Amino acid sequence: MTTLTNTRDLPATPRASRAGAIPMSRLVTVELRKLTDTRAGFWLAASIGVISVVVAVAMLIANRNDPGNLYFGQFFGMMNIPTGIILPVMAILLVTGEWSQRTALTTFTMEPRRQRIVIAKLLTMLIAAVVAVALSLLLGAVANVVAGIIAADPAGAWTFTGAGLVNALVLQLFGLLLGFGFAALILSTPGAIVAYFALPTALSLVTELVPWFGRNIGAWVDVSSTNAAFQTEDWATGGEWTKLIVSGIIWIALPLAFGIARILRSEVK
Repeated sequence: MTTLTNTRDLPATPRASRAGAIPMSRLVTVELRKLTDTRAGFWLAASIGVISVVVAVAMLIANRNDPGNLYFGQFFGMMNIPTGIILPVMAILLVTGEWSQRTALTTFTMEPRRQRIVIAKLLTMLIAAVVAVALSLLLGAVANVVAGIIAADPAGAWTFTGAGLVNALVLQLFGLLLGFGFAALILSTPGAIVAYFALPTALSLVTELVPWFGRNIGAWVDVSSTNAAFQTEDWATGGEWTKLIVSGIIWIALPLAFGIARILRSEVK
């Protein structure tokens, strides 16, 4: 005999998405830990400090006869070079690690809404960009103090511009998002790293070798050309910002859009 129960008499069951929702702050914390808790991530992070020391020593040696170039703004700009090269690779590993190491099944089981994982990874890289600029400020300050001690005047001056700080943050964000977009689109660590370094470099070569292309197209789509104005301590003009935005749409927005769509739809194996 089957007994029918009125569903109105049953206790209300909360939605799983509400009862078991993982806070975004926890997701971001986990993604931040993933940046350095692998062997590759750890050594990439450690190499930033090693390369920064090498850069500082090289600057002191190269400018020993011209101490006017040994000032805080110059050190800060040079300290952004190691982070600008290595952090995009770490962003690639953060995205592709889920798929190359086959941990995506675990991640998406704990948080089935994949868009939240993507958002957490993006927030993690934004935090990493800010930390990278702050680290460059710290390392630049240390190098500047050393220059003031061991080099002749006017080395060690604390000359610095707000434009230099803004430009450094823009370049860090651009590089991180560029790496993130390629990683999301390709979902393979070797492929994403090769694409990140090879494709912009190939376009830069075309821009240099074909003057017509460089003047009419390369000035808008070549990353090296559009980013050049932000590698100085001066404020970028409106035209330079426009070129950066156009190249960002091509190199970042489109790969990122298609890449996120692929992450949301790809079968987890």
